[in-house]
Parts: sequence; C-alpha cells; structure tokens
Amino acid sequence: MLRRTWISTSQFCDTWRCALALRKAGLAQRFIAISNLDPVVYRRQMITSSLCSLLRIVLIVACSTTFGHADHADSAAETSELHTLFDEDWEQRLAEDPVSASYMGDRRWNDQWPDVSTAALERENDRRKETLARLKGIDRSVLTPVDQMNYDIFAQAKQQAIDEHHFRWYLIVLNQRGGIQTADELADAIPFETTKDYEDWIQRLRGLPKYIGQTQDLMRDGIRFKMLLPQVIMQRVPAQIEKQIVEKPEDSPFFKPFKEFPDTITKVDRDRLIADSSAALRDQVIPAYRQFHRFFNDEYLPASPGVSGAWNLPNGKTMYAFFARSFTTTSMTPDEIHEIGLAEVARIREQMEAVKLQVGFKGTLQEFFEHLRTDPKFYYQSPAELLAGYHAVSNKIDPLMGRVFRSLPSIPYKVEPIPANIAPDTTAAYYRPPAADGSRPGSYFVNLYKPEMRPKYEMVALSLHEAVPGHHLQIALAIELGALPKFRRHARFTAFVEGWGLYSEYLGEELGLYTDPYDKFGQLTYEMWRAIRLVVDTGIHHKHWNRQQAIDYFRENAAKSELDIVNEIDRYIAWPGQALAYKIGELKIKELRNRAATTLGEKFDLRAFHDTVLNQGAIPLDLLERRVDAWIAESPQ
Repeated sequence: MLRRTWISTSQFCDTWRCALALRKAGLAQRFIAISNLDPVVYRRQMITSSLCSLLRIVLIVACSTTFGHADHADSAAETSELHTLFDEDWEQRLAEDPVSASYMGDRRWNDQWPDVSTAALERENDRRKETLARLKGIDRSVLTPVDQMNYDIFAQAKQQAIDEHHFRWYLIVLNQRGGIQTADELADAIPFETTKDYEDWIQRLRGLPKYIGQTQDLMRDGIRFKMLLPQVIMQRVPAQIEKQIVEKPEDSPFFKPFKEFPDTITKVDRDRLIADSSAALRDQVIPAYRQFHRFFNDEYLPASPGVSGAWNLPNGKTMYAFFARSFTTTSMTPDEIHEIGLAEVARIREQMEAVKLQVGFKGTLQEFFEHLRTDPKFYYQSPAELLAGYHAVSNKIDPLMGRVFRSLPSIPYKVEPIPANIAPDTTAAYYRPPAADGSRPGSYFVNLYKPEMRPKYEMVALSLHEAVPGHHLQIALAIELGALPKFRRHARFTAFVEGWGLYSEYLGEELGLYTDPYDKFGQLTYEMWRAIRLVVDTGIHHKHWNRQQAIDYFRENAAKSELDIVNEIDRYIAWPGQALAYKIGELKIKELRNRAATTLGEKFDLRAFHDTVLNQGAIPLDLLERRVDAWIAESPQ
C-alpha cells in the first residue's frame, strides 16, 4: 500500500480557503495555471512541500489584493480561533476516549481505558457546554462559507451530545451487541509491532477491573433511575460474559496478541510479556469478569423490565422523538416516519411481486419468501464456503468502481469473519473504519454463524453496503480529506453514512450486478428491510408495539431468515431511533440525485454528483441538500 505525503492540515486548509475565495473572485483559472494542477487532483493527491510553499505565497498575495485588509485581518483572527478550538476539542475527546483513539490508530493512550465514572461523565458534559459557549463567541459572519459549515456542524454535534446527556442514555452501557463483555475486540484493531505495544496492552489488562467496576456503578445507577433495556435482549449477555471467564489465561480472548510475536521482539522479552499478561489475566481480569457475571445475573438482569420500547423509560416519549430527529438529522416526528415506512413497504412489495413472476414462481409472495428461506440451493453449507463466497463477491465489485466514481480512497479494506463470541447475537455484517493514518485497513466483517441461514442472493447488496461503494469508500474518502478539520473527517452522521450505504445497494443497477433476478430480489429484500425499520422502530418505541408484533410484521414483508429477523428486532429494541437513519438518508440522496438529473438533463454527470455528495465527508441532510443545490446552480445547463 502506498502511503501519501500530506502537507499539514492547517497549511492545506489555509491554502484551499484562499483558493475558494479566488474562485469566487474570478481568479481560479489563474490559480490553476500557476499550480499546473487539476483542481480535483489538487484536493485529492499529494503535493510536495516546495510546491505548497509556492502556492501559499501566490495565494496570500492574491488574497491580500482581493479582500480589504481590515476585513481579512478580522476573518483571519476568527478563523484561527475557530480552528484552535477544533484542534483542542479533538485532542480532549481522544484523551477522554482512549478506546476510540486506539481504533483510529492513535497510540498515545494505548495503555488506558476511558474514565466512565459519573464524575468524569459530568465533567465531559460541562466541557461540551463550555466549548459551545466559546464557539458562540466567534463571529460566524466573517468566516468563509467552508468554515461557516464547519462551525454549524460542530455546534450541532455539541448540542446534540448535551441534549442526549440530559436523558441519561449514558447509563445504558452495554447490550447484546457489545459492551464491556466484548472489550477484547479492541486487540484486533491495534498493531502489535513493538515491545511497548505489548506493554501497553498489559497495562490495559491491569486497568480493566477499574473500568469494569465503573461500568458496574453506572449500571447500578441505571437500576436506580430505571434506565434499563428489557430482559428479552439482556438475557443474551451472560453467555458473552462467560466467554471471558476461562480456567487458563492463554484461553482468554485478551491473550490473543501474545500468541504470535514479530521477529523484532527477543525471546527474553517474549517470555516476560507472556508471564506479565498471564498474571494480569489470572489475578485481575478473569476475577473481575467473574464478579461482574454475578452482579449481572443477581442484580441487573432481574431489574430489567419485561416490556420493550423507549416509551417505557423515564421521559421516554420525548427522548425517542429526540433520537428520531438526531439520527435522521431532520425535524421529522415518529408518526411522520412511520407513515413513510408504510408507503415504502407497499412500493417495494410491488417490485418483489414483479421479480417473483419473472422467475416463474406460482405461489404467493409469502410462499416465495418461504421458498427462499428453505431451499438449500440458496445457501452455503460451511463457514469456509460462505467466507470464500464473500471474497468472490467483493473481488467482482471492486474493479467496477471507476464506472460511477472519479475519486476513490487509497486505503484498502479486507473481508473478515465476525468474532465467534458475538456472531450468534449480531447482524449479517458490519464495517470497521480504518486507522486514521491508513496503517490499518478498513474491515468488512461478515457473519459466518449458521451459514445455512445466510442467503447467497443477499451477498451482493450486503457487500455493496458495507464495503464499496458503501461504508468503506465513503468513510475512507472522508478520512483522507486533509483540508477538513479532524472532527469532520471522522464525523458519523448516521443518516448520511447509512443513507449512503443503502443508496450504494441501489447503485448495483448501474454497475450491472443484478442481472440475476435473485440477486435483484436480494437488493429489494435489503431495501425492504430498511423500510420495515421505519415501521417497526417507531412501532416499538412510539406506538407501544410488543416484540412479537414487530417480528411478525418483519416476517410478513421480507424474506429474511428467522435468525436475522429476531436479531434485527432485538437490535432496534436496544438502540432506539438509529435504524431510522438508513431509509431516510437514502431517500434524501435519491431525491437530490433525481433533482440534479432533471435540472441538468443530458449534462448531468453521475460521477460529478457523487463527488459533490462525498467530498465534504458525512454531513447533516439539510446541509447536504444545500450543497447539492449549490452544485446544480453552478453547473452548466
């Protein structure tokens, strides 16, 4: 893999801001001529330091003759303060969340867990309020349009975090899909190359009992404040905790890094590291999990309610309406979203009926669903065959990206199995972003548990969503946008990220990947799956549906397997509102694409549209709409 050489973020930002200003002043062509670079290439590819220096000199001179000196000085001062705030906040966020820092490839806190004590969480929320107040002290009106967008996105994200804290959602610290019981997964995201890497992990092992204890304290507060998920999903967790309670340290999932060492580490150091890690696991980690298991079974699980839905939580109706707005980045109400879901389910059913007729199936749609669920020809018989099938699908998709994209990330991705200890309780696949510096690729995790229940005809749509052109392409491109502040490059606005993922499944049409009608039905199944989410998520959390109602509605409208349906419904129960983002985001992207195609006619360029959507990273849907409308207005018609 080639590594890029980038100018610093501040240099790149200053240079590009001036370039944008020059464009508005009619000097863009002069800039391009001086630099001898295509603008898109300039944004995307590496630039030597000498050329950067030349460009900065040219642009500073040009900018100083274009803008009034007083206005420029005010703007420069406010811009400098804004980006100082961004940088300081980013560093503080990483320090407060060492696990996220490690996932991003930042090793500075690789020996630590987060402080999740109540006092620490309150300090973090106070800091958010102070940061937001400091932001409001910056004069937004003198900033460039790019920095006005940065300002708005930063303010929105901070306010949402403050609002969420008010609902005490932080007291729900784990569920059947992850939490302290699966903390060992972090080892798969960290490079173990030096002795210090291993020593840091050992120090983390020694600190794990404190982290578990703080988590347990939050859970006790959850009992006190009645912030609890229902028993029907939490009863899955004890078996996950039990996987951490082993007789021998070398059988612990946390011991995995010590089973293999690079050649650069001496035998003396290897023996010492193995001994130290074994002692930490035997004397600290395993006993802490054993005690946590008792707490969970004796105190926490019995306190969990017997009914599902956010409506059952304190201030639950208001909280769910907040989650619906924040996850979709819209002002939609749960009732409005529910109606959109019903309409989408009806529309997609008609397309499913058409495919059923195309393949010559004579029965009802429900009978066709059952045929797809039960005919062995639609399934692999072993995990190894299923994994090979996913590799084959990805290898088929990857070379096609140039047909509909001009910009592709340099960071690669790989296909990996979901860890066996959580595979029975999680979904068909998920994606883990790469390290920020590209040192670790993105990972498309696929579920190999019970391959006889993982349909072949869904694999194309699933791969399009999780890998390319879905999550990997979008997230890796965003990470590589060196002109943006770090909080923008790592933004995870769910409606954008997951809306793009679902839109990417639809792109299989342009890429010629649905020539097999069963693969097309797989795409419709996945689209139906996300439409159903709008109905059942609002049904469970707003309209007081019970779990079985949601399962039955899902089964009636999609060919998903029983295992997938149950796991999906339990996921929605555990994460109110998140599942709404997919379909709402996809519908907005499709709406904007149709608007652009209708307005521009023959001059509509799909690859240019995709650049416009992706080259600012993940943003709220209202800002995306504003951005696409501006692109349409600037495009030749």
